[in-house]
Amino acid sequence: MHTTRAHEYHIVQSTPADMDRIFSFFDAAITYQQQKGYDLWPQFSREMIGAEIIEGRHWKIMDGEDIACVFSVLYNDPVIWMERDLEPAVYLHRIAVNPLYKGKGMMGHIRLWAIQHAGENNKRYVRMDTWGNNEVLRNYYISCGFHYI
Repeated sequence: MHTTRAHEYHIVQSTPADMDRIFSFFDAAITYQQQKGYDLWPQFSREMIGAEIIEGRHWKIMDGEDIACVFSVLYNDPVIWMERDLEPAVYLHRIAVNPLYKGKGMMGHIRLWAIQHAGENNKRYVRMDTWGNNEVLRNYYISCGFHYI
């Protein structure tokens, strides 16, 4: 559990009941990407996100009863990471922040949680990918403590 001065956030697995809220965050993220002229996320299928939830790979950051952010976890990602996928890693995907929580450090909470989660699952690395041409987002992730590869 990670705390800040004003709020106590906790990260728990998403449930099927969260599906509409999750997709509202995806829609908000795509709208933001359009406004900024960034490459756009595809439309994720409810079946795919539902499978992640059932498999225990979809997570949410809670602020009391409110969902502040959602993200997915993989334990293999050979399409993106190729030969590096042989290294034991946790891969973060589809991080979508509730627009009311933008700028409130959700990525820092995810990073700390992911490091702990990786250790608990005998993984050595925490990895994520983003559009290679989105320098603003790359620099943001670097400022959160990630290293650019």
